[in-house]
Amino acid sequence: MEAEGPAWSQPQPLRAAFLSALLPGTGQLHVGARGRGWRMIGFDALLIGALIVYLLRGELEVAKDWVRPNALVVMMLINLALLAFRFLAANDAYHLAGGTSRLGHPAGFAAGGAIGLVLLVPHVVFGYYNVVQHNLITTVFQSEDVAAPPSNTTPTTLDAGVTASNAVTVAPGPAIWDGLDALSILLLGGDSGPGRTGVRTDTMIVVSIDPETGNTAMFGIPRNFVEVPLPDGHGVWDCNCFPKLLNDLYMEGIQRPSAFPGPGAPEVNAIKGGIGELLGIPIHYYALVTLDSFVGIIDALGGVDIDVQYLIVDEIYPHEDGVTIESVAIEPGMQTLDGHLALAYSRIRRHADDYARMNRQRCILEALVEQSNPAELVIAYPKIASVLEDTLETDIPIARLPDFIDLLPKIDTEKITTIRLIPPTYVGGKDANGKDIPDVERIRNDVQVAINNPPDVAIADLGIEALDDACG
Repeated sequence: MEAEGPAWSQPQPLRAAFLSALLPGTGQLHVGARGRGWRMIGFDALLIGALIVYLLRGELEVAKDWVRPNALVVMMLINLALLAFRFLAANDAYHLAGGTSRLGHPAGFAAGGAIGLVLLVPHVVFGYYNVVQHNLITTVFQSEDVAAPPSNTTPTTLDAGVTASNAVTVAPGPAIWDGLDALSILLLGGDSGPGRTGVRTDTMIVVSIDPETGNTAMFGIPRNFVEVPLPDGHGVWDCNCFPKLLNDLYMEGIQRPSAFPGPGAPEVNAIKGGIGELLGIPIHYYALVTLDSFVGIIDALGGVDIDVQYLIVDEIYPHEDGVTIESVAIEPGMQTLDGHLALAYSRIRRHADDYARMNRQRCILEALVEQSNPAELVIAYPKIASVLEDTLETDIPIARLPDFIDLLPKIDTEKITTIRLIPPTYVGGKDANGKDIPDVERIRNDVQVAINNPPDVAIADLGIEALDDACG
């Protein structure tokens, strides 16, 4: 018989189960099993203390565990063990209190449902994010570093009259960031999808980061450069260059695999080799996303705010589905663009040119970095991860991901040296078809200025716009 007194003081089974579902041991104390209850609470205290010690390692160290597959597996096992412990504690408290409540009664059914939610929801949510992250890492990133081993190639003189070492074009994966002058990642936007043949890398941006200082430089490379120099041993052309439009180089690697030897896929060797030779710096890793990826990520984030500097119009804009032709007009002023319109903002060159489009692309990148707050990213992350699993290609190895996390706090996104390799500054001539031939010597010289100086100094020395000034 339950003792008389206030309703909450009476040890009802469902109440006891609910208390121990919240904090194992409290339900046992409620029904009078003090020894068992205090032992469970002591174990709770040990778990909470262990969690506090783990979190005191710092945000970066905790974040690194979320990019280590083995750590994710361990976290999932701990998650399941905690769920089992809480379930057993709630079940034990229920039976200690007599277990006489009728779950068939509406009140009992509601109480049982509340206990189930308290028990399951935190573990299901944690497990879901854990599985999403594990799938993304093991699907997209490489199990080993496929970057080229160091080359002993000696400096050679290119047809353009520029002396450079071909050892820098397809770079080794650095064993450690320490001592590396600059870590360079090639970001590619692939214009591929329904109705398109192959992949045209219409967006090519190299991000170079000084691992010591975090100084960052970003180089936008035009798609319509021709006669870009190639490393020794690459290509089949007498000019030791790629005579076609640069955005065809990736596809050329697929079509002529023997012409682009190296550690990775021929198309990756081709594009990293050509752009590395053009800039005169190592290209350590690359990441390629398609149109669908761009649209999906921005939609998952709820759109992106852009200060549109002028009217952008294309009366026959090709939709990313590869089939539909539509008329698109993006008005000047502050606009919130969904994925489709943000892609159009980045792609349209009608009534403008490729170089205006390059400027808009870097403005989109800046806006995404500045506007994505942590809470928004956490909520949107499952959708983003699903998109990336299907549309992202990269040669960044899993083992390197913690090192990238170490770089993040060093990078000041408001101070980035951005160079667009556009005419007339970076064009040295025209080919027979009137296409732009890059001024390789000028490009390499300015790249060195950008990566060897703090952004403020580099921007002043090169006479270029800061990113905020260019994007409004």
